[in-house]
Amino acid sequence: MAAYHSIASDGIDNIYVHAGCPEKGRLADLWRFTLTSKSWTQLPDAPPPARGGPSITYHDGKLYRMNGFDGKTEQGGSVDIFDCASQSWTTVAFAPDGISGPESRSVSALVTVRVQEKTHIVTMFGERDPSSLGHAGAGKMLADVWAFDLEEQTWEKVETQGDHPDPRGWFDADVAQNSVIVHGGLAEDNSRLGDVWELRFV
Repeated sequence: MAAYHSIASDGIDNIYVHAGCPEKGRLADLWRFTLTSKSWTQLPDAPPPARGGPSITYHDGKLYRMNGFDGKTEQGGSVDIFDCASQSWTTVAFAPDGISGPESRSVSALVTVRVQEKTHIVTMFGERDPSSLGHAGAGKMLADVWAFDLEEQTWEKVETQGDHPDPRGWFDADVAQNSVIVHGGLAEDNSRLGDVWELRFV
């Protein structure tokens, strides 16, 4: 059993479960649950370090993994890509400086969005600095949104308009057509959020 893991689906028959925190330590494992056969398959581990609070998303036969917390530092600076056919990992590195790419973070979101006829993975929000209280407290949260062009392999910060959600981590997000729906989470003051927001891409 583990907590603070991440889950993605191919939308057909497979659910992927990655990493998280067991009773002790952190994990880098990847498992596939196939619905039709009701069976689990262990796949190759993701690149180190092992972590809790990562994010994964699926697109066109590949899983994309980012972020997480290894017990000491927030992770960032790479998009790790798992090819489901060859069962192998590759990595695209970038500078997590908040200028050319998103800052390191954990307990954030990673979703696949089609924008202007191009496919992007979008990461948003999350915890930038952990709380000294561990899971009993809230750290420094982010409120930014970044889009990674899968074809060009480049990052662009998304400048949103109008009202926007407060910084948060530990929330849920999903895609509805060309929008990302965000619900709930943990605020910087350690309060639990119950709000719902829609980020619409045009």
